[in-house]
Amino acid sequence: MVKRLALPGRVLSIAAAAATLVLAHAAPAASAGTHDEHKKVLVLYSTRRDGQFSIVGEAELPRMLDAGLDRNLDYYPEFIDLTRFPDPAYKLAFREFLRQKYRSVELDLVIAMQDSAVELVEAYRDSLFPGVPEVFLANTPPPRRAPGSTGLIHVRDFASTLTLIRQLQPDVSRVFIITGAAAADRKYEATVRQQLRSHDPRLTFSYLSGLATSDLVNRLSKLPERSAVYYVLVSQDGAGHKFHPLEYIDRVTAAANAPTYSWVDSTMDHGVVGGSLYIQQDAIERVGELALRVLRGEPADTIPVAALHLNVNQVDWRQLRRWGIDEARVPPGTLVRFRNPTVWDRYKAYILGAVALLLAQSVLITGLLIQRRRRRQAEGKLRASQGELLRSYERNRDLAARLLRAQESERSRIARELHDDICQRMLVLTVELKSLDGTKDREGSAAEALALAQGIAKSLHELSYSLHPTKLRLLGLVATIDQLRLDLSRIGITTSFSHHDVPSTLPPDLMLCLFRIVQEATQNAIKHSQASEVSVGLSGSAGRLTVTVSDNGVGFDVEAAWGRGLGLLSMVERVEALGGSLAIHSSPGAGARLTASVPLHAA
Repeated sequence: MVKRLALPGRVLSIAAAAATLVLAHAAPAASAGTHDEHKKVLVLYSTRRDGQFSIVGEAELPRMLDAGLDRNLDYYPEFIDLTRFPDPAYKLAFREFLRQKYRSVELDLVIAMQDSAVELVEAYRDSLFPGVPEVFLANTPPPRRAPGSTGLIHVRDFASTLTLIRQLQPDVSRVFIITGAAAADRKYEATVRQQLRSHDPRLTFSYLSGLATSDLVNRLSKLPERSAVYYVLVSQDGAGHKFHPLEYIDRVTAAANAPTYSWVDSTMDHGVVGGSLYIQQDAIERVGELALRVLRGEPADTIPVAALHLNVNQVDWRQLRRWGIDEARVPPGTLVRFRNPTVWDRYKAYILGAVALLLAQSVLITGLLIQRRRRRQAEGKLRASQGELLRSYERNRDLAARLLRAQESERSRIARELHDDICQRMLVLTVELKSLDGTKDREGSAAEALALAQGIAKSLHELSYSLHPTKLRLLGLVATIDQLRLDLSRIGITTSFSHHDVPSTLPPDLMLCLFRIVQEATQNAIKHSQASEVSVGLSGSAGRLTVTVSDNGVGFDVEAAWGRGLGLLSMVERVEALGGSLAIHSSPGAGARLTASVPLHAA
C-alpha cells in the first residue's frame, strides 16, 4: 500500500510556511523511519499541486512504483510553486522545509520532475539528500551529470505545431503567439522565440505577450483573415491577475476568431484544434520505469541519460468541424480525438452481423432457387424421359404385337403357298408318275411330269429367296439389288439402279439391312403408291453408305403412315440397329423418296 506524506494547506508566507510545515510533518517523518523494509521515494514536482503535469504524475507514478515494488512503497510528493511564488527567498524556505521534514527519513530515491526541481536538487543535494540516488526528467540538458544520478531529457518542441498548422491551413499567413507576464511565462516565450527564429519565412509571428486579459480578448476577436492562434502559457496576465493555464486557454479559444493550437496534450478538450502535443503520461511512465530499475538495485551511474521525443500530432474532430478544416488535410498518423461516433461507429458490429446474416441468407436463397430450378429441369427431363420411355414401350409393345401377327401371317402365307401351290403340284406330279406305267404315250407324260417338277423347283426357289436372299453372300449387295431391278422390270415396272464408290466387300449385316430396305421400299411403291417408275441409288462417301429409293407414285402422309405399317417400323429398326439414320419425304400426289444412311464400320 502506498504511504503518502504531503504539504498541507496553502503557503501564506515564506517564513510561516517553513515553520508550519516543519512542525506539521516532524512527527510523521520520525515515524516513517520505522518502516525500513519499504522503499522510500521522494518526488519533487516543478509545478503546483493542481498543475496538469502534477495531476498526471500523481495518478500514474505512485501506482506504477507500488506495483513494481510488490506494494512496498512509501511515497512522498512535494510541489515547488515558483509560478505563484517567484521570490528567491521561497527557494531557501522550501529547502529548509525539505531538510526538516526528511532529516529522519532514509530515502532510497529522489525523483526530480522538470527543470525547477532538477535545479533545486542539484543545488542542495549534498545537504539535503547525501548519497541518495537521483532520477530526473529535465527539459533542458543539465550542465553536468551529478554522481549517482540518471535521467531523461525531453526538450519542449514548439516548432512542430507550426508544421501541423501549415498542413491544416495551407493559406495561413500570420500566427499570433500567446504568453503571460509571469517569470515562467516569459521563460517559455524565450524558448519559443529561439525555436521559431529560423522557421517558415512565409509565416509572420506576432507575440501577444503579457497583455491584460481584457486587451488580449479584444485583440483575439479582431484577428485578420488567414490567421492562427498559438497558445503557449499564461499563468499571470499583464494586470497581475494569476490564472490556472488550462482555465486561461478556455478564455482564449472562446474569444479568438481564428483556430487555436497548442503544444501539450493537457490543452485538448479546451477548444484548441490540436498540435504536435507533448504526451505527459508517456513522460511519467518513462520516469517510473527508470526509477524502478534504480530501486531494484541497479546503480544510477550505470544507466545512460536518454533523450526523449514524446510529441504526437493530435487534432480535435469537433474543432475541425467548427473551423471548416477539411479532414483530408490531416496528416497520416495524426490522432483524431472526440470524433462524434457515426451510425457505423456505434453499430458497426451489428451492421456487419446483419450484413453477414443477409449475405448468408441471400446465398442460401440463391442456392435454394438454383436447386429448385435444377430440380425442375431434372423433373422436366425425367418427365420427358418417362414420356419417351412410355412411347418407346408402347412402340415396342405394338411392334412386338405386329411382329407376332406378321410372323403368323407369314407362316400362313407360306403354308398357303405350300398347300395351294407346291402340294397341289406335288400331288399332280405323283399322279402323273403313277400313270406312266399304264399310258402308251410315256414320253409325253414324262415331259409333263418334268415341266411340273421344274415349276415346283422354281416356286420353291422363289419362296426361299423371299425368305432369305442367298445371292447377297455370293454376289454382293450391288449385284443383288441389280437382280431385284431385273425382277421388277419383268413385271412391267420401269426400274433404274445407279451406284458409285461402293466398297467391294461389306459386312453381311450391313448388306442385308440395305437390301431389305430397298426390297421393302420397292414393294411399297408397287403395292401402295401405284408407281410406274422406281429409281434406286447406292453411293459411298465419308465412311458411310447411302441408299436412295424414289418413285413417281401417288405419295402419302408420312406422319400418318408411321402408326399403320410394319414395313416402315422394320426399316427404322434395321437402320438404327447399325447406328444409321432413315428419312422419308413424301406428300399426297408428289411421289415418295426414302434415304437411308449407315456407317461402313457397322457390324
